[in-house]
Amino acid sequence: MRILMTRTFQSALKRLHPNQKSGMDDAVRGLASAPRLGEAKIGDLAGVRVYKFKMVNQLMLIAYEWDEQNHLMTLLSFGSHENFYRDIKREQG
Repeated sequence: MRILMTRTFQSALKRLHPNQKSGMDDAVRGLASAPRLGEAKIGDLAGVRVYKFKMVNQLMLIAYEWDEQNHLMTLLSFGSHENFYRDIKREQG
């Protein structure tokens, strides 16, 4: 499986502290082993899946797209729940 990251995801990843980065790495490994873990979205966000996980005792969300035919996962963005879906819609728009 190939995993790609958008620039939005990469820039947010750079701002993480080392203890946060290890939590993110664990979440991405979990997604890589079972890409259907995330909840499939509908409507404006059709094709996007969102996976919820805890990072340093805070609920975080990862938005990603999974192309089953090509075994390709594209990590779109991550963040806390506040304004998360609004920001994803803006980026997808």
